[in-house]
This record gives sequence, structure tokens and C-alpha cells, in this order.
Amino acid sequence: MNLVQPVTSEIDDAPDEAWVKELTDPGPPGHAAQRHLHAVLLRATRHQVWRLRHQLPGAGSAELEDLAHQAADDALMAVLGKLDTFEGRSRFTTWVYKFGILHAGVAVRRQAWRHREVPLIDTFDPPDPGSAPEAYAQAGDLQRAVESAIAVDLTPHQRRVTLALLVDQVPIDVLAERLNTNRNALYKTLHDARQRLRASLRASGHLEEPTRGSTP
Repeated sequence: MNLVQPVTSEIDDAPDEAWVKELTDPGPPGHAAQRHLHAVLLRATRHQVWRLRHQLPGAGSAELEDLAHQAADDALMAVLGKLDTFEGRSRFTTWVYKFGILHAGVAVRRQAWRHREVPLIDTFDPPDPGSAPEAYAQAGDLQRAVESAIAVDLTPHQRRVTLALLVDQVPIDVLAERLNTNRNALYKTLHDARQRLRASLRASGHLEEPTRGSTP
């Protein structure tokens, strides 16, 4: 079945094997299939970009459309790079639609943070002074222990990633772009940092030792 035809809803109904076969074709059928796939992805990215437009105050329709196209371009490359992972558990178009949604969200978050500095702070918000005296004291003691563990037990890179992601709420894809790394590397850094923090808090008596079978 050839996908070289006008972009209509019938394209979405093409058999999954036709999509995969023609997308891997190095000739004209493959190029046509990629154009049709881009059209499918663009519908997904437009939907998501407009759904998230509240994150981009002041952005006009032209800017949103440009973001949708950029996201569709990125999603297309991601789909082509992962064709061999498609297992047929859902329709092919349903599977690729998720790539469009994901990349549109990334594009919007990056645009929202484009002119913002990634803040790095050294302390957490202070405990609520309206709390009961005992709870206030305990919260303050725990905060000091956490701040000390972050300052002493984490590497500078772990400290920067932990504060940016957990305290300043920087989106992970934005931080990955700023640090010239990737999401998986940041997840690994955060995982290692959390392990160090838990170990430090256990050593200081602020965290109980895990029981058998619990998550360390």
C-alpha cells in the first residue's frame, strides 16, 4: 500500500505494517511517508501547544504555530529513530501521537524559560512560624540537617541539579539544555544525590534506617 497521496484522514488508517515499511524505504515512498507522518505529528503538536499556551503569555498565533512545527520536526526525528521499538500494542498513529505531545510540551517549556535564568539557591524556605513550637523546632532542625547534607555531602554538580530540579522547579528538559546534557544523565545525578542525602540524614539521626523489604 502506497502512502503517496493527499494528507487526509485515510492516511491515519493505513495499516501499521505499511507505515513502518514505507518509513524505512530510502526512496520516494519513504520521503512521502515521512511527509505524511509529519502531518500527523503536527496535528498532535498543535493541539498540545495551544493547550499549554497559558505558559507563554503574550505569544501570538504565529509564534505558537512555529513552536508546533519545531516540535513536529523533533518528534519526526524521534519516531524515525525508534521505529524498531514499535511493538504494535496500539495503532501506529496512536503511538506516534504521543511523541508529538511529548515534544510539544518540551518546546513550550523551553520557550517559557528561554529568557529566564536558572536560579540556584543555597537554602530552602524557612519553616512556618505559625506551627506549634515543637513542630517548628523539629522542622528547623531538619532543614538545617538537609542544608548541611546538600552543602557537604553532594558534589557541586549534584548540588546544582538537586536544587534546580527539587527546589527551584526547573523543568528537567530545560536544565538538560542549559547544562548541555540529557534527561537520563540528570535523572542518574538526582538518584545518586538522593542516596547520599538519605545516608547523611540517617547518620545524623534525622531519618530512620529502612526496614527489610522497603525502598532504601
